[in-house]
Amino acid sequence: MRLPTSSRRHEPDEPPHEQDDDEAPAPRRTAEPRDGRLRRRGIPWYVGLPVTLAVILAVFLAAAKLDLLPGLPNPFAERQVDRSQPAVLKSIQDMSRYTAATGNFQVIVDLDQDAKFLPSAILGKRTLYVAAGTVGAYVDLGELADGAVKVSADRLTATVVLPHAHLADPALDVKHSYVFAQQRGFFDRIGDFFSGNPGDQQKLEVLATEKISTAAQQTALTGTAETNTRTMLQNLLKSLGFTTVTVTTAP
Repeated sequence: MRLPTSSRRHEPDEPPHEQDDDEAPAPRRTAEPRDGRLRRRGIPWYVGLPVTLAVILAVFLAAAKLDLLPGLPNPFAERQVDRSQPAVLKSIQDMSRYTAATGNFQVIVDLDQDAKFLPSAILGKRTLYVAAGTVGAYVDLGELADGAVKVSADRLTATVVLPHAHLADPALDVKHSYVFAQQRGFFDRIGDFFSGNPGDQQKLEVLATEKISTAAQQTALTGTAETNTRTMLQNLLKSLGFTTVTVTTAP
């Protein structure tokens, strides 16, 4: 069977149209979508999803921090866990001291640490530390000399010669001791940022303890302790039936 041939004759190929140099090429038309609207390029899902989740998480964290949602736990809440080991008894020391007086002291430590050839703004530290502590005065009854206690045959008269009172070691009250003010140089701030430097705190406590001990030696604590000890022994011996009690301090 023969296919029907077209009645149109093929025209000879036309020669290519020569484009003038002054004539600009015609712009190429882009294909438009079927609905006639330009398509907008959106954010990829693998980028938008993490951003959306991060924003939601930030909103919930802010609401929990500001207590806007009472039922939501605060993720920034701090808790304190004590993992310390139990105390171990190292030794027992027998004491025969009678603490008859206690002095309460407060001292302000002004510690200035600076470099010799650098200004304090670059390298240096000045700390004002308010320290509170106590010092006790005691009479050691274990130091009674031979023959220091004499009792009459009828057990109505007693004579006691006491040793002199002593000052105990100062006890720093850490609950009422604190750093009042502190000035630090540039390099000191950087050093304190990377390390807590607990040695400075210990240095302040040691210096405060020494100052409290010096102040206690300039008071009448020992004399008060001796007076109180004599009064205590007189009342004690009289309660035991002695009518005449003489308590003195060794020369």
